Amino acid sequence: MPVIQYHWGFNNLRKSGKLMDNLCINFTPTGMIPTKEMTPHVPLSVNEIIEDVHRAVEIGITMVHLHARNENDGIPIARSGIYAKIIEGIRDFAPALIIGISLSGRNVKEYKRRVEPILLEGDLKPDMGSLTLSSLNFNRSVSVNSPEMIQKLASEMKKRGILPELEAFDTGMINYAKYLEKKGLLIPPHYFNLLFGNIASAQADLLHTGIALRDLPPNSFWALAGVGNSQLQMNAIAIASGGGVRVGLEDNIWFDSKRSKLATNADLLLRIHKMAEANERKIMSSQAMRKLLKLQNGFGSYGRLLPSERDDVYP
Repeated sequence: MPVIQYHWGFNNLRKSGKLMDNLCINFTPTGMIPTKEMTPHVPLSVNEIIEDVHRAVEIGITMVHLHARNENDGIPIARSGIYAKIIEGIRDFAPALIIGISLSGRNVKEYKRRVEPILLEGDLKPDMGSLTLSSLNFNRSVSVNSPEMIQKLASEMKKRGILPELEAFDTGMINYAKYLEKKGLLIPPHYFNLLFGNIASAQADLLHTGIALRDLPPNSFWALAGVGNSQLQMNAIAIASGGGVRVGLEDNIWFDSKRSKLATNADLLLRIHKMAEANERKIMSSQAMRKLLKLQNGFGSYGRLLPSERDDVYP
């Protein structure tokens, strides 16, 4: 099916394989910022997160990006044991769903703690781990990602067969991904979350978006995300232009730009489905996205395929 294409580079993106006919939905239910005081709808406990993902799967998603929270106080925590419980619960009902986990540097600074969640194996192994490609400031916090930290995380994911979920907030971060590819730490195909609208990063507009898409390395698949009120705008641009969307309460707790109605994750996903239908885009299945990203086929086999396995699994 034809995809709407704009003069600032989408024709070239289609030729390089970066546009997708079907819509990849990357669901982000929790994040690190929302609390129950901010919104009662954010899932924080293991069971709440599993239930929200279950509902999301029923609505239709392609992948999920998970954050773990401390069961007692809801504080973000990088503990493999909590991630294991969440992943186990999700795979009970969605054994093929692509699962990514956060390796954020916002409140965890030590490499040993940040890398812990990707040491899970077997049925608990995540398919992807987030890799923010530089340090950056948010409104009230900082995410510290030194070159040494980024490269160590990328190296460990490569060794363990986990696909980096590349997070770029500006074009400098995209350029750093190209540098890591030259060093052999990143191997295509790539998956990028392009997150715009943060006060200290690229803004949520067509010009910033177009430049970022132009600068992506070859064989990259991408989703647009918007911070706060920018979420809907960035999702709409992605749906109209052949990209994927990242959507959920992690990035925005409000349903409307006037902030008069708190959203649920289901609210946000159902709206994406309506927008996709209006643009004649079907929702991409996890199995189809696994094929594009050269991931294991799920159902007990998770993470990246070895280069020698790719033609055998996806001829």
